[in-house]
Amino acid sequence: MDLRPHIHDALDRDVVELTPLGGGDVADSFRALLGDGTTVFAKTHPSAPPGFFTTEAAGLTWLRDARAVPIPEVLAVSDEPPLLILEWIEPGRPKRTTERDLGRALAALHAAGAPAFGRQDRRTTGSRSLPNEPCETWAEFYADNRLRPLARLAADAGALPRAAIRDLESVAARLGDLTGPPEPPARLHGDLWAGNRVVGAGGVSWLIDPAALGGHREFDLAMMRLFGGYGDDCFAAYAEAAPLTAGWAERVPLNQLAPLVVHAIKFGSSYVGPTLQALAALR
Repeated sequence: MDLRPHIHDALDRDVVELTPLGGGDVADSFRALLGDGTTVFAKTHPSAPPGFFTTEAAGLTWLRDARAVPIPEVLAVSDEPPLLILEWIEPGRPKRTTERDLGRALAALHAAGAPAFGRQDRRTTGSRSLPNEPCETWAEFYADNRLRPLARLAADAGALPRAAIRDLESVAARLGDLTGPPEPPARLHGDLWAGNRVVGAGGVSWLIDPAALGGHREFDLAMMRLFGGYGDDCFAAYAEAAPLTAGWAERVPLNQLAPLVVHAIKFGSSYVGPTLQALAALR
């Protein structure tokens, strides 16, 4: 799809130059230079699920409303044609305090809270359309909106051994004993691997591509540890600003379990071993 006329219609400005960007495994992304000299970020999707970009835009706006972590402004969004236009983040270099600054900002984002575990608009997450039904507890949400649906998807796709599917269902049934002391719902980014953090001008960290929801803050922190890319200073600053409850380290495999299963379903056998290791830690 040629985005130029659609960007023009959305912003009422001509597109002088449209440059493809790499790094995405779902959407097609571009740097767009407009006739007035403004640069914006635009992306589309060749076969976007219903509500794909309006869901992302709602999540970005909700996170931005917390005024805790820099989040790009949504300039225009459409599901038909599939298009999301954001303010451009000019890449920069980390500075000495970049990791610590992000840790403190993330603690403030989580502290902004959420009305419930899940999403009030009930919009689903990602290409697998995982449910986000509002729940009163994290254990209920994680069981019914993540682990049980993922067990069904993994079984249908043959992504995990049958024994692992049974273990997933067993973990879902025991979540009340596994999730630790109760906490109110935090305002989560929901997909905090390192590729969804952009270091901009002045060494400032911006967060992009959320799967935003109300959830347990340990879920974001576990995702950050899953694939690396965040420094020790980030986690130390977070813990200083918002100390974690006892046993958080033992709960990391639990909170990494859902993203591991998603990756096993989407990307195959290289994620089966890590999923089995996480399940073994929860027996």
